[in-house]
Amino acid sequence: MSALFDRIRHRFEAGHDGAPPELFGDQRLDGVTDFRPAAVLIAATERENPGFILLHRPSNMRAHPGQIAFPGGKIDPGESPVEAALREAWEELGIRPDDVRIVGATDVYKTHSGYEITPVLAVVPPDIEINPNPAEVAQWFEAPAAFVLDPANQVPREVEWEGGLRTYYEITWQEHQIWGVTAALIVNLSRRLRIHG
Repeated sequence: MSALFDRIRHRFEAGHDGAPPELFGDQRLDGVTDFRPAAVLIAATERENPGFILLHRPSNMRAHPGQIAFPGGKIDPGESPVEAALREAWEELGIRPDDVRIVGATDVYKTHSGYEITPVLAVVPPDIEINPNPAEVAQWFEAPAAFVLDPANQVPREVEWEGGLRTYYEITWQEHQIWGVTAALIVNLSRRLRIHG
């Protein structure tokens, strides 16, 4: 057992016990009824000050070009969310499943683009070898977990969309602007882990 794993698991279990917190959801779900299951791996590095491993999608990708994301993608038939998250982390960043200690799957997030995303929280070694797949990853980086999980750094923004104002979150760390689904997953994780209280 590691101290970080035990600490995260304790917060994770406490956060999932009892009534759920007020979670942030995509406000553009009107009319979306058919969702495709997907999963992402939220990997915390085993450090005194842990970070989360994130990636930039290539600018020439058909889906979500240039955006910041956690490793992840569609769940294949017969896969669990954990299996899919581990497979995608291996395919995208070369993270070996044997190097990943799963804490657990947390709150599903539905998107207006028709995905039902299960975030899988995990711990990985601090010196884990990363071998990004250039077809899916333009760049990867490690953002301090304490920074991105801090509600003070999760800035709500509004955009006009289909005749109404919609809220989304933005987290800026160094030159990395995290927004959209990835920021929403971080916001909900911080609420679930009760980082603010």
